[in-house]
Amino acid sequence: MRSLWRTLGGRLLRDIALVCLAVGVIGVSYGATAVTSGFAWWFPVLMGALVLAASSEFLFVGIIAAGGSPIAALLAGLLVNARHLPFGLAVPDVLGRGWRGLLGTHLMNDETVVFAMAQDGLPRKRAAYWACGLGILVCWPAGAALGALLGSVVEDTAALGLDAMFPAVILALILPAMKERPVRRTALAGAALALAVSAFLPAGLPVLVALAALPLFAAKAAEGAVR
Repeated sequence: MRSLWRTLGGRLLRDIALVCLAVGVIGVSYGATAVTSGFAWWFPVLMGALVLAASSEFLFVGIIAAGGSPIAALLAGLLVNARHLPFGLAVPDVLGRGWRGLLGTHLMNDETVVFAMAQDGLPRKRAAYWACGLGILVCWPAGAALGALLGSVVEDTAALGLDAMFPAVILALILPAMKERPVRRTALAGAALALAVSAFLPAGLPVLVALAALPLFAAKAAEGAVR
């Protein structure tokens, strides 16, 4: 812990802790949703530990609960998780090798990659990635377990509004970066693309569509470098 504190600093560790807490709260919503949809209490907990990908797990549970086949739910989850392929290309030096590489790959998600890429220098990138990844590995299944218990006693878990906490925390963390005009333009373009397709694409896929705005940021960065 002291090593992490020296490497990352208190402010960054606080941000990571807030994100992990938000993930745990979303896990409560996920566990409650799964149980009220007819799944056994242990299912969201096991999925949370083994899959560790919120959007694909929500999608899987939603498709099964709506009467879809497990194969269709599995394929949809794999499609949503296809965004991990460019993630792996972005942080290969952070993951490590051998068993560390396997565990690091398992911990890969939106939050860990974002925190890692936002740091300067490999030691800080690795520390941020692993601190966030291990925190989510604990908080997500724990939240799912609590949600499964809650779902057995509360009929309408959606009324609790737990799903609003995570995007609120993420928004608060990214607001400082919005001061830069190229980042702001790219973020707004990606948000517009995701919003435009959200009406007819399954949950999780609009995020992939939003990646189409990245060339805009790359073009602005190249233009600034030339100047």
